[in-house]
Amino acid sequence: MRTRGYELPPGVTPATLTAAEYEILTAIARRICAADRADAPSIEEVGVVAFADSYIGKMHPAMQRDLRQFFVYIEQLAPLRLGLASRFTHLSPAEQDRVLGSIEASDEGILRGGFDGLKSLVFMGYYRDARTWSIAGYGGPWLQAGTTG
Repeated sequence: MRTRGYELPPGVTPATLTAAEYEILTAIARRICAADRADAPSIEEVGVVAFADSYIGKMHPAMQRDLRQFFVYIEQLAPLRLGLASRFTHLSPAEQDRVLGSIEASDEGILRGGFDGLKSLVFMGYYRDARTWSIAGYGGPWLQAGTTG
């Protein structure tokens, strides 16, 4: 994968991801968590990519390898399959949505499965924060008064 031109945000030192992978995952997470609500916290406010970086570091090495290859596919090859001559992180939001939508709806089960896993990882990072619960219609945990564990 061409790894030039990727930069980490100031003060960010990923535990697992390269600068390229961090930027790719950030772009993906922004599209997956593109909330319809103006009051929804951003992926940066919630720390989605930092959460995913930590989670990926705990994955089996073979799963990490597969995920890294999937990042390369999304960044370099998936746009080409749609006739887009730029890498994913340089596409417009609408073009990025088109690329991700094509992967999600692919006839190739391995691509759909990869997208589902990636979407789950991003959502785990996003919806673990209480500020995001109302987006999903979740009011938070219910604790009965007077009960002890």
